[in-house]
Amino acid sequence: MRGLDFSSWQSMLSTLAALAAITLIGVGIRLIVMQTVQQRRERENRQINERLRTLIAAYKTLGGSFTGDLAVDPTHLRDLRRRGVSADAGMVVDDALERDANSSDRSRRIRDAVEAALSDILLLGTDEQVRLAARAATELAEGRPVRTAELVVSLRDFIRRVLDLEPVPADLSIPMQGPTRPSGGAKGKGESGGRDGQGGGGRGGGGGAMGAGGGAAAGIGVGGMLADNDERPPAA
Repeated sequence: MRGLDFSSWQSMLSTLAALAAITLIGVGIRLIVMQTVQQRRERENRQINERLRTLIAAYKTLGGSFTGDLAVDPTHLRDLRRRGVSADAGMVVDDALERDANSSDRSRRIRDAVEAALSDILLLGTDEQVRLAARAATELAEGRPVRTAELVVSLRDFIRRVLDLEPVPADLSIPMQGPTRPSGGAKGKGESGGRDGQGGGGRGGGGGAMGAGGGAAAGIGVGGMLADNDERPPAA
């Protein structure tokens, strides 16, 4: 305040203009800093949300089952084909291969979903989760059955901690979790729809046959009438 000069109107106006300019510069710098910090915070929140969304989806894929076979079957379709080629030749091999392929279709879908979840965890998981996912992927690649219970527990604890939820009580007994089993409802609906379509086509074909039969009968009737008119003697 010592450097301010209010001795005249000109000096007072220049002093006020300098104060206003300094104030505007300070406010502008503050707004820029606040906007930069806000944008960085929003970007971090989006990254955290995307990471959580991906890990939650992986948790549901790897730990959505409590009963049945909780291990991931690493068998591929090429292994079934090799198994069929090494067995007896002929139709028996084809029937066995088709039966094995149909029975392992569900396990192969589970394996594909687990492989995708492991890939996401290798990308966005913590150090512990990445190690567990890498071990599971190695076991799958080597053709050994994989259990995902330990990785599911790590994912569950991490997700609850990030969401500020209370940890699972230590004295609580939770069954081992395994991969989610795919449902075959959509396939059944598609097959039933195909059967309905085929039945509708059959009914349509039957209607067409009935129409053709009616047309043929009408043609025979008209032909008979014309023949009777030709054979009838002319009137005197």
